[in-house]
Amino acid sequence: MLRGGKVGLRARHEDDIPILRTELYDDVVNGSRAEGGPWRPITPGSKDPRLVPDDKEQGVVPFSVVELNGGTLVGMATLWGIDNHNRSAHIGLGLLPGARGQGYGTDVVAVLCHYGFIVRGLQRLQIETLSDNTAMLRSAERNGFVREGVLRSSAWVLGEFLDEVVLGLLAHEWKPDATA
Repeated sequence: MLRGGKVGLRARHEDDIPILRTELYDDVVNGSRAEGGPWRPITPGSKDPRLVPDDKEQGVVPFSVVELNGGTLVGMATLWGIDNHNRSAHIGLGLLPGARGQGYGTDVVAVLCHYGFIVRGLQRLQIETLSDNTAMLRSAERNGFVREGVLRSSAWVLGEFLDEVVLGLLAHEWKPDATA
């Protein structure tokens, strides 16, 4: 398990899947805002790759996020779009509704930075998020990410176009204790 100050990132367990499905993916609003496409229901028991990891897929590393105190599942995190040639990847995360607003997002981003820069030896990490996702923007910036641009009206979400913000962090800019 990778450990932060508040959370740990571990492999996805079978009993995590129904919780993540119910709390994150069955929520039409949350699912529409988190995905790059329209929301659609997930059939119970399906092998949806957002929930059921494929250990052979080298470009995506999915984690379950758990509280360090007690091990309670609080969300999911992913290093995705891993490009070993250019040594870059993207960060994604989703916290269960009851776990939001407690500083877990900032800690998850910090742990994913450690994994990307130290464990994987990457040069660049990137985050794309909706411009009104202040929690993600704050979590990224607290970890040293810099706003690199705005993709105007690039995301179709529940009947309207929204802007997306692109943030980046380079290995030499990262300060492991930035959130302390």
